[in-house]
Amino acid sequence: MADQSVFRITKELSELQKNSDLSLAVACRDIDVRNVKALIIGPHETPYEFGFFEFAFKFNKDYPRKSPTVTATTTNGGRCRFNPNIYANGRVDLRVNIFLPRLNRTFAPSSKLTRHSTWRGERGEEWSAAQGLESILLSIQSLMSSNPYENEPGFEDANEPPDKKNQKDYVQKVLTLQLLSASGVNNDLQIRHETLRISVIQRLEEYLGLAFDGTVTAPPVNKEDYDLDMDTLDDESTVPFEPFKDLCKRRFLWYYDSYLAAVQKGKEEVKDGQSFSRMPFEGSSNTMEGKFNYSELERRLRNIKKALDAETEGWASDGLAAKVKETTVAVNLQRQYEQVVESFKRSDIPHNLELVDQNPFVWALTYFGKPMTNLDGGLFRIILYFSPRFPEDQPRVKFETRLFHHRIAADGTPCYFAPVSRREDAKSHIEAIIDALEEEQPPYDPRTLVNPEAFKLYWGSPEDRRMYNRRLRRSVQQSVE
Repeated sequence: MADQSVFRITKELSELQKNSDLSLAVACRDIDVRNVKALIIGPHETPYEFGFFEFAFKFNKDYPRKSPTVTATTTNGGRCRFNPNIYANGRVDLRVNIFLPRLNRTFAPSSKLTRHSTWRGERGEEWSAAQGLESILLSIQSLMSSNPYENEPGFEDANEPPDKKNQKDYVQKVLTLQLLSASGVNNDLQIRHETLRISVIQRLEEYLGLAFDGTVTAPPVNKEDYDLDMDTLDDESTVPFEPFKDLCKRRFLWYYDSYLAAVQKGKEEVKDGQSFSRMPFEGSSNTMEGKFNYSELERRLRNIKKALDAETEGWASDGLAAKVKETTVAVNLQRQYEQVVESFKRSDIPHNLELVDQNPFVWALTYFGKPMTNLDGGLFRIILYFSPRFPEDQPRVKFETRLFHHRIAADGTPCYFAPVSRREDAKSHIEAIIDALEEEQPPYDPRTLVNPEAFKLYWGSPEDRRMYNRRLRRSVQQSVE
């Protein structure tokens, strides 16, 4: 039975890691598949949007006959309750959704749930061996709805309907940011404030070793010593297991403009220093206490962005040191660079690739706009920065040539998806970047919302789309001026 449970867990982990869901991630140490960490990125058009919520799963030997235990770990040290079904002590009440059918995987707002099943666990809601890790994660994700107040046990049976002010105050407390939806939903400032502060800002500051004032207190812990060679790793047991560090850093760069836009909206709607309101469901050990300070959140966001940019630029100098030492990663990237150049020549691809300062960790791609498209005639310089820890740390890419595009952030960071199975293949990243640029009929996917202004125009009205195309063409023309 033990072998069967390990086989089942391993299979589920592999399937989740291979799929293209941009809102879920799972990981475990190779020697301990029964203890799994999972990350859920808050759903679009909810107060949890683009927040990083981590959960710990513990699978027993009777899995899948018996369900695993699930603990929320993004709780600010047990001081913050994000949701009526996700407690400050880490408890996650899954009776609500564990039995729901597979949810829409396009990251659209979750369907409303049957409120009674949220807490009563009626007949037919028992755990089934047909369920698994993915269904649990989707169930938790569906709790992160646009109106979490309605998940509160007994909500439907309350003597009086929820007070509008209480509903607004609660939703304002959870911690991820969102741009307000077109319907004008304006009841999420506290939730979004705390989601941003705890799940995004505190997490990234810890990863980067940043103090509250933005100064570096200690270098982030990495698996390599200063010899920059991945062949000489510390003992795994001495290294903190932080499997989502690189993912969260890259996603922060994707969603940075959305975070700032939400902060700006919050500053317009609430004054700094205003206290949070206590909600009816909150008890002495399950609260979200605090005060609004969107100005402070903005300052810390900008400090994180500066630190990430500095870290990326630091890869170049670290890379030159690794080149001198002929580390495994340096030799590998040099060889891959030469192979990609030869591949371009053999296939008559017009794009040009070169090393910046002969550094195998910094590649400069000159992309020529595809003929007969809105990119036709454009000439774009794209820089790919590789970490001395590649592929553990994935490349960070920056368009040096400005391009108004719904998949490119204002600072030039592109949103693209390299195949998980080819993470170590540098060429796959180049191909994925070009595919993202040239995709003619992309499906609507708010997880790619890296440029709020361009995204809104691209997916807006026909007139909005025409405006988007004009601005795109204008930036293409400017690229050769």
